[in-house]
Amino acid sequence: MKKIFDNTEVAFALKTNSELERAFYLFEMIKREPLVKIGTAVTRFALKTHLPVEGIIRATVFDHFCGGVSEIDCMPIIDKMYTKNVHSVLDYSAEGKEVEEQFDLAMEKTLNTIKFGTEKPSIPFAVFKPSGFGRLEIYQKITEGTKLDRHELVEWKRIKERYDIVSKAAFENDVPLLIDAEESWMQLAADDLIEEMMEKYNKEKAIVFGTLQLYRWDRLDYLQKLHNRAKEKGFKIGMKLVRGAYMEKERERAEEYGYKDPICANKAATDTMYNDVLVYMMENINDMAIFAGTHNEDSSYLFMNLIDKYNFNKKDKRIWFGQLYGMSDHISYNLSAAGYNVAKYLPFGPVRDVMPYLIRRAEENTSVAGQTNRELELLKRERERRKI
Repeated sequence: MKKIFDNTEVAFALKTNSELERAFYLFEMIKREPLVKIGTAVTRFALKTHLPVEGIIRATVFDHFCGGVSEIDCMPIIDKMYTKNVHSVLDYSAEGKEVEEQFDLAMEKTLNTIKFGTEKPSIPFAVFKPSGFGRLEIYQKITEGTKLDRHELVEWKRIKERYDIVSKAAFENDVPLLIDAEESWMQLAADDLIEEMMEKYNKEKAIVFGTLQLYRWDRLDYLQKLHNRAKEKGFKIGMKLVRGAYMEKERERAEEYGYKDPICANKAATDTMYNDVLVYMMENINDMAIFAGTHNEDSSYLFMNLIDKYNFNKKDKRIWFGQLYGMSDHISYNLSAAGYNVAKYLPFGPVRDVMPYLIRRAEENTSVAGQTNRELELLKRERERRKI
């Protein structure tokens, strides 16, 4: 397979010189762990005490990793990326609010995105997080088999209704729906609910997609069992594949409560798990659809090789590559230039509400040192090519 991810001219074609410079200095800062720790602590304090820092955040980290404060605000970026055949997944990324009004708002945002998807080929998917539709504590109690009280039963019923409302809208409008994964101690409840939606709406093709966090060592086994149930009941499986975003939290909790760590022993084991699941899904593609969320070049090349091996049309709607906005442009834009289906997750929401997401991105980039260094190396090379 020809190496395509080194082409910085294609990767950064949409970036102006000043945007390139901002990205370079942003990743230079993110690379320094003490700076990120101080920065996130200061940001949290400033937001909590209502200091006027939103303008600074908006001009730096927000504008690099987010599309805007609203769907309409995102449209110039969506249209711009689509000139290079890179699609957008509009992701309402306000986090940490646990009230019914907020859950209903998240549902409305998801329904809006489905509507956008029917009007714009640049927006091929809708997405939501389980915790966007209900309290984590409810999912956790269901996962652990704890009895819900009268009020919690009403909450759980409402969560199920929200899932069904958006899944039905996705089905009726033929816009696939990605449902993210979260912490392992609440995930079983979400998985079971997602499977229920798949059984109901994925009879002909994958409309509802779950998410497999492949730093978990049990996920291939889970997928194989799900596949057996899907064949018995006659529905298709849609899955977004990611490595995962809660590793430190998962390890700490497992140690604190004395249960087996749900995370793979090391990065190599995670990479193997990711690639094994990718191979399994491609071998069973007639029963499945894949959204391969990855910033890993080796996994991307493997996926490309599998598409070649099975002689698939690169534009087959069952096979998608995905990356986060603001990261891995060298993968996204070179893949789209080579003719593959590519989508960027484009987070949006009020600056203050999106900060937990942005802090997680900064911390994640700091912990995956190789990734940040790769971003910097490519940005540096493009600056030299442009003679900036």
